[in-house]
Amino acid sequence: MDLSPEAPKQTAKEIAAEYRAKIADPDNEDYSPGKRLPAARQLAKKLGVQLMTVQSAYSQLRDEGLVLTQQGRGTFVRDPSAPLGTEPGSSPAYAALAGELSSIHDALRLLGERLDRLEEIVSSETPPSR
Repeated sequence: MDLSPEAPKQTAKEIAAEYRAKIADPDNEDYSPGKRLPAARQLAKKLGVQLMTVQSAYSQLRDEGLVLTQQGRGTFVRDPSAPLGTEPGSSPAYAALAGELSSIHDALRLLGERLDRLEEIVSSETPPSR
């Protein structure tokens, strides 16, 4: 990457897209689950961008459920097999969503059970049609 002063700087969106692609690449072992992303401060210096730009890129990845941020430790690639919102450092939005989805799942299960009981009642009371 050209880091000359007149070269255009990467945006947070572009940085997030670059790391999203690295994380999605199954052949890139540097970004497999549990691996640490470069420290935001070091990456900002390397790319010649503001620290806030890298932090925003990492925040986008966290909000998408791709990475976890652990205060004082860094940003890590999230294990996609773990339920969203359950790991320390996951997005608060995902934690709230996981709770809502669990409630919806329970409500649907109860509605299914009620429907089964109603169908049994209706089928036992209705004479077969000819």
